[in-house]
Amino acid sequence: MSGNLSANMSGNTTDPNTSLPRPAVLSLSIKEKAALYAAYMPFLKNGGLFVPTNKPYKIGDEIYLILSLMEDPAKYPIAGKVAWITPAGANNSKAQGVGVHFPADETGQRAKARIEEILGAALRSSRATHTL
Repeated sequence: MSGNLSANMSGNTTDPNTSLPRPAVLSLSIKEKAALYAAYMPFLKNGGLFVPTNKPYKIGDEIYLILSLMEDPAKYPIAGKVAWITPAGANNSKAQGVGVHFPADETGQRAKARIEEILGAALRSSRATHTL
């Protein structure tokens, strides 16, 4: 994992009062524009981010992502869903992890808008990313 992209994870835990597991919590801190470009998934309807993790997830799993973007003091809490999985040993030496699709709500739109504001013209680049 690059020093410019770091993730912390806490596993799915089950609340004894319900039969449904709570969403996993992932914390992602992106320190540089290049790392943000590599992690951003603009091809998802509401936007999304690739989060490096070695924990197993399935498509559709709920993820609670706490995002920090470079020098922005705000934290972006996002209740998203797994929309992409890069398994260990993937082709082209891609990092293992999951793509978290942002929700259509205000939190997802706020994160997408901020990311696209930071990336600006870089969004049209053809450089490789963690996903495509």
